[in-house]
Amino acid sequence: MLDWITNTITALNYWGIALLMFLENIIPPIPSELIMPLAGFTVTQGKLTFWGVIVAGTTGSMLGALPWYYVSLKVGEHQLKKWVDRYGGWVTLTNEDIKKSQDWFKKYGGGVVLFGRLIPGIRTLISIPAGLQKMPFLEFFGYSLIGSLCWNLLLTYAGFVLGKNYKLVDKFLGPVTIVVLGGLVLLFIFWLVQRKKQRKRQ
Repeated sequence: MLDWITNTITALNYWGIALLMFLENIIPPIPSELIMPLAGFTVTQGKLTFWGVIVAGTTGSMLGALPWYYVSLKVGEHQLKKWVDRYGGWVTLTNEDIKKSQDWFKKYGGGVVLFGRLIPGIRTLISIPAGLQKMPFLEFFGYSLIGSLCWNLLLTYAGFVLGKNYKLVDKFLGPVTIVVLGGLVLLFIFWLVQRKKQRKRQ
């Protein structure tokens, strides 16, 4: 897997990063935890620019988030689960994965799309409940863009700082993700409180 990711980025540069991040959002086992840190390491070698990597990775992430959203929106839960029973193994997707992502969505609302993009194992699947719950496209796109941008910034910067040790990103990602997620949750709560105050004033 690592050799394939390395060869793709080396051969296609920004296009390779965008392609890999697109596939990462379609096929869960392809890890962004390796793609973006490796791209960050490539920046230290002067082959790519930091912001070019961010734009490429985020573009690929956004393009990859759309297929599952539209499929879920159009076919509905019953047909989607029926399809997953037959073909889900090809993309390592199970009905249990769908149920887990739906539970997250129902528990935390639309904002979970943003936070879900920062959580390994959930980020690839979060488009599905958004589509099943018929989340408005602009809201889905906005939350996905912010979450994907934050995630790609975190991973790319980590790879940039660690250099040749970029593989360590995956090891330390859990605690860092929790800290970042906690900060975003606090910001989201603050935003909700301020919004309620504005409504009361009106």
